[in-house]
This record gives sequence, structure tokens and C-alpha cells, in this order.
Amino acid sequence: MKNIIRKIIYQRFYQPILDKKVNFPKKKFFLINKGNLYPDKIFYVIQRYPGFGLFSNLAFVLNHIKIAKSLGFIPIVDMQNFPTIYNEKYKLFNTSNSWEYYFEQLSKFSLEEVYKSKNVILTDNRFYSKDLGFFSNITDSKDLVSILNNDIKLKKNKLNLIKSMKNRLFEDKKILGVHFRGTTYKTAGVVYAITKNQMINKINEILSKENYDKIFLVTEDVGNFDSIVNYFKDKVVFLNTSKRGKTDLEVWDNYSRSRHRYKLGRDILVETYLLSFCDGFIDIETNPRAIAHGLNLNPNQKRYTIDNGHNKSWPIFNHIKYSWYIKNLLPEKFGGFANNTKPKKK
Repeated sequence: MKNIIRKIIYQRFYQPILDKKVNFPKKKFFLINKGNLYPDKIFYVIQRYPGFGLFSNLAFVLNHIKIAKSLGFIPIVDMQNFPTIYNEKYKLFNTSNSWEYYFEQLSKFSLEEVYKSKNVILTDNRFYSKDLGFFSNITDSKDLVSILNNDIKLKKNKLNLIKSMKNRLFEDKKILGVHFRGTTYKTAGVVYAITKNQMINKINEILSKENYDKIFLVTEDVGNFDSIVNYFKDKVVFLNTSKRGKTDLEVWDNYSRSRHRYKLGRDILVETYLLSFCDGFIDIETNPRAIAHGLNLNPNQKRYTIDNGHNKSWPIFNHIKYSWYIKNLLPEKFGGFANNTKPKKK
């Protein structure tokens, strides 16, 4: 009964498919002394079980790299003993550490060596506040943007994939990137999601002023996807591999393909880098947006946004935030979203 009540109050929409392999009491940091290797070094192990989205996890790692650097510690990411929502049950690319599916490890030392060393500090999994020097939006910190660009290295196969997709989808065209969050973002305690009408109207407004050849669409929401593709038709390009659904559970837990969880991370990684290359970019405040802006792969990129305000949650049941659906139905003068009228037919 206790677990049922906790699920109602602290609802999560998806979980890792692996359990963590070690347990520690809840503290901000743990000092582990299990071995005698490298007595002159202090290792700083970053973990975030069970974690959230790929770029929320990346922002978490960036903040801890900053701490490790400031103290002269050696950082290393452990998403093997502390798996995230992206871990698969079996080894991929010769590793069980989901960080290493996508990124190079932060140091030359292996986890096995680190855990046999004399001085090991292990983080907990909480994302701290700005008061403690943590930034969920990395573009609020020049240090984190610098760490992203100088310390985070993509796996070579991911770099090659991004280059291949850029050449195939963009073809030296002028591209408007559109990141159109949906599913549970409509009820998340963050900024209000953009409605279908708002997004189409905003794209039409931009296209009336700027000559974009193609729209690069990124969305996990099948309804949002269909609305943009049906309206703008062959002007839209996208990754065919990306998984889309009506809900987060449908996206995360429907294993219709092998290595599904890994591929969810791979696809948003590729899409975010491609969004950073685009000539124009529409989004609300999201982690992929912060990473794309931080990468700044196209310094001349024009950036657009729709500010619908923040979706405030109930005090206890923090996942009950259904006002988005009400505001989507109401006229603007009665508290509905601005510019949410039905778009003109093409």
C-alpha cells in the first residue's frame, strides 16, 4: 500500500529496465575506501540513478565535472552500477555503461580501477539548486558551456552518424529546426508546451519573412508530428528512426525494436546536434534546447520561441497539472494561449 501511495504522489512516467548494483544511504557525497590503488589521486564518481532524459543527465554530469575540476579530483561517470533509463540489459559497444554508448569516458581510468583505488568520492543523484552552484539550464553558466565544448567528447560512430544525417537531410539547404515537445510535457511542472495551432502559426509567420527551404522536425509526440507533416507536407524532414507515441509510456516501454532504450538516446542526441546546425530554431525551454544553444554549431542561427508561461503544479500531487488542456480550449481573452487560432488552410 505504501508503494502505491508513493507512486501516486511521486509519479514517474518511465523507469530503467535494470536495478542499481549497489546501495548507499542518502547523502550528497560518499567517501569510499575499498582498495589501495593510486593513493595520490582522488576519483570523483558521477552517478544519477535512475536519471531522466539524456540531456538532463548530461547537464547533471557537467555540473559535477565543474565541482571535480575546482577541487582537483578526477571525474568518471558510472552509469553501469547506477544504470539510467537508457541502459540495455546486455553490453553494447563492449560496455555496460550507458554513458559510454554516446560519450567518451572523462578519464583514462576504468571503473574497475577506480573502485579498487584508495580515495573515491561518489555523488548522489539529486539535482541541486542554483544556490549551490547547479544550473539545469547550462547556458546560464559560461563554465558549463565551456565544459560541454571542451570536455565532452562524442563517440566517433556518433560523430560520423551526425555528419551523415546532416548531409542527407539538409543537403546545403536553409533549414528551420523545430523542436516540438508534447506527451507528458503538457502536464510537466515546467514551461507550458506549445499547441499544434501555435506551432503552425509561428512557422507560417517565420516562413512569411524568411526563405527556409526545409523544416527539420524533432518531436516525440505522434500527434504533433502528424500535425506538422500533414500541414507542411514535403517541406518537412526528420529522422525516420525516431520513436513517437501518444504518451511517454508508449514511447519508452513499447519494445518494437532491438536496443530500444539505447536508440531513444541515440536519436535525441543526433537530433539535438542537427538542431544546433540549423539556420533557424524554434523551441521552448528544454534540455535539448540548452545543449543545442550551448554547442552553438551554427553561430548565425536565428532563434525563435513561444512563451506560454509556466505550468504550476499542485502542492503534493506534483504530476497533476492539467491546466494546459483547459488553456488549449479557451479563447485568449478567457485565459487561453495566445495565437492559438486554427491555422489557415494551405
